[in-house]
Amino acid sequence: MGREFVEIFDEWADSYDESVGGHDPEYADVFKHYDGILESVAMRAESPVVEFGTGTGNLLKKLLERNLEAVGVEPNDAMRKAASAKFPEARIVDGDFLSYEPGVDPRTFVSTYAFHHLTDEEKARAVKRYAEELPAGGKVVFADTVFATEQAKRERIRYEEDRGFTNVAEDLKREYYTTVPVMRELFEQAGFTVVFTQLNDFVWLIDASKQEGGDAR
Repeated sequence: MGREFVEIFDEWADSYDESVGGHDPEYADVFKHYDGILESVAMRAESPVVEFGTGTGNLLKKLLERNLEAVGVEPNDAMRKAASAKFPEARIVDGDFLSYEPGVDPRTFVSTYAFHHLTDEEKARAVKRYAEELPAGGKVVFADTVFATEQAKRERIRYEEDRGFTNVAEDLKREYYTTVPVMRELFEQAGFTVVFTQLNDFVWLIDASKQEGGDAR
């Protein structure tokens, strides 16, 4: 994950919570049911938990409220400071999906609204590493924008453009939003069983469990 991307979030740290609250009409559909999406991820987590893309700590809060041992991994310094200010007792470290040292042996990896920053090749590398580090039955629980098919992605981009939401359309073109079949293949190849549940027009819950003897192939 390039530093130029990480730095994009420097100015967003102060307004991130307002953005995900649905106050921006252009992104309201992206963050629809935001609190429920976080709950869906947190309720499936088992300690110890490593969260990628902690941001300002909204999912971390849900994990801590469930008395789970959780470590946040966040590459942006401003976001780490914002989360640490809200949760001074929490451990939040510098790192990302592919480079991290959480200091615990994880039972669950979680993330929301972040995995699309990796290319499909990088996603596959990350999931393979998670399979190597998790015990049998360990889990990866991510919620992120994913599309049923490439055609569905193209249609969504056209829809956003037609209603004048050019920022959303450009985001969908620029970032590495992938499809359910691609995600299913990379998780299954790494030795996971995986279930996909659509949570809003953009976001899918990816609930993957490492199979017994399911080391990455």
